[in-house]
Amino acid sequence: MSDLRRARVRTRVRAAVAAGLTLCAGLGVRAVADGDIAKYAGDALYTVLLCALVLLLAPATRPPVAAAVALGLSWAVECAQLTGVPAELAERSTAARLVLGSTFNAPDLLWYAAGAGLFLLICAVVPRPSGPRHAS
Repeated sequence: MSDLRRARVRTRVRAAVAAGLTLCAGLGVRAVADGDIAKYAGDALYTVLLCALVLLLAPATRPPVAAAVALGLSWAVECAQLTGVPAELAERSTAARLVLGSTFNAPDLLWYAAGAGLFLLICAVVPRPSGPRHAS
């Protein structure tokens, strides 16, 4: 296996773990908080989850690009709620309700951006897997 391939596999594994931890964090927030705290934390974590999924699908993606893609997707989903289509789908499917939401809420746009920022902060603190490690 090439060094580049190994680095991408490491990135995918870390992204999968991050996605799982993000889901656990979202469920944890819902278990200990309610109201606006749980809602807006969930919005931010939604974008963090999308960031992790971008890296899972495209491990060579740089964190700022992953954050921008995830933020764009989050905003697109929120704006789609203005059409009523997500609300209709949410009535028929719990999965659609969780992924697409149902009602547009402008402050959510800010919290998605906060989630992208949180992701970038995490990336700055946790080093990204790189190429081969050379022994000194």
